[in-house]
Amino acid sequence: MAKSLATFAGGCFWCMVKPFDRYDGVLSVVSGYTGGDVENPTYELVCTNTTGHREAVQITFDDAIISYEELLRIFWRQIDPTDAGGQFFDRGESYRTAIYTHTPEQQRLAEQSKEELAASGKFDKPIATDILPAKTFYQAEEGHQNYYMKNPVHYNRYAVGSGREQFKLNNWGDLA
Repeated sequence: MAKSLATFAGGCFWCMVKPFDRYDGVLSVVSGYTGGDVENPTYELVCTNTTGHREAVQITFDDAIISYEELLRIFWRQIDPTDAGGQFFDRGESYRTAIYTHTPEQQRLAEQSKEELAASGKFDKPIATDILPAKTFYQAEEGHQNYYMKNPVHYNRYAVGSGREQFKLNNWGDLA
């Protein structure tokens, strides 16, 4: 088995686990924080938007079963890639989108996918998602892990109420 890592910041990490969790080849999806310079940040600290961290998910996957390119495709379909100020009603640095690359090949593929999305004409504003080198990933507190399974009613209310689900439906035609 060829295990690899992919790290994506897509706004609230609660909404970024379920979309990846259902695919064969995805071995784990962990909610956490990355991109900042404070060691061992907490949810409360990251939410102050003063640490440089973003809420993110780190995916361990078997690249013999699911490709990094497929993970990128899934990622783009979960976010508003034109929003430079956060995602949906979550605002600030900690909710900005990013692809954190672990290898030069991931960097190349991420840049290529971003360019293809920009050229597609799907959005009339520039793609604001950052592509950055991976930094230390800190696992979030246990209460944030697999939130969609632990708190399905609140999760669904949040995903719909934030505007994320309607955006996905409006822009992709489904909730994939």
